[in-house]
Amino acid sequence: MNEVIKFADLTKDYGFGRGVFKENLVINQGEMLGFVGTNGSGKTTSIRCLMGFIKPTDGCVYVNGLESYHNASLIAKSIGYVPGEIAFPDLPTGNDFLKSQAEFLGLKDMSYANELVSKLQLDPRANLKRMSKGMKQKTAIVAALMANPPIIILDEPTTGLDPLMRQAFVDIIKAEHQKGKTIMMSSHMFEEVEDTCDRVALISDGYLIDSVYMKDIINRPLQDFKIEFQETEDYLRFQNPGFKIIRKQDQYNQVTVELERKEINKLFSALASYHLRFISEVPYTLNKHFQEVLKEKKQNVQQSLI
Repeated sequence: MNEVIKFADLTKDYGFGRGVFKENLVINQGEMLGFVGTNGSGKTTSIRCLMGFIKPTDGCVYVNGLESYHNASLIAKSIGYVPGEIAFPDLPTGNDFLKSQAEFLGLKDMSYANELVSKLQLDPRANLKRMSKGMKQKTAIVAALMANPPIIILDEPTTGLDPLMRQAFVDIIKAEHQKGKTIMMSSHMFEEVEDTCDRVALISDGYLIDSVYMKDIINRPLQDFKIEFQETEDYLRFQNPGFKIIRKQDQYNQVTVELERKEINKLFSALASYHLRFISEVPYTLNKHFQEVLKEKKQNVQQSLI
């Protein structure tokens, strides 16, 4: 597969443990990668290094084989970028800004820009400086996508959007993905990247912790079921048949079991002799996966200190 973006031992050290450290990550042609982490984890620093806005302390980022910091103006021609902090130039209206961007990009046909304006319910006649956060975000999204760039970089793109417009944005970015665009989208919302991305990477305290394909989350070979028994006697008796119990809640007569998909019939057959209040599958989410990864990492660190 063609490597479009490559982080190679990227380090940007601001001191006092702040920054990003030894970051290695590859995004292939046509892939949509979600980039998640809490505020201050290093998402924006990584993206600014990718765009060539800041010079790495060590390592580098490549875009289409070009080192980004020394080729920032060149790689910008192939990237549609929505920054985390939007600062518009001193122009009167959103229309003036979009026209200015079109001239900069050499864009003659504004039909797709107008389509995006309509889908996002944006009024580009509004005063640029007086726009709400949501209106500014919509304007930045239109500016980033209107020239049909092959690479799209999005830093918290739905910040300030209401739920309706957030869904409109998701529909737009899914359509961009279907066109074969290479997309990197940072977010602190797991549901947002679960719904759109092929793969999701987690950054924590400046370190890339893990990346996982969404197909592996969806098709996880193990399933969890929560079971509540009507009687305490049944609840206690069930703890012997040999299923892996990962959680017990004595006060509710509840257990959560983990088992392979092929064992589901075995579980239901075993439960036939019990009086149940309910049984329900516990969905395995991206958030849960990363929590488990972080927990394991913390345990490994603690063990290494013993």
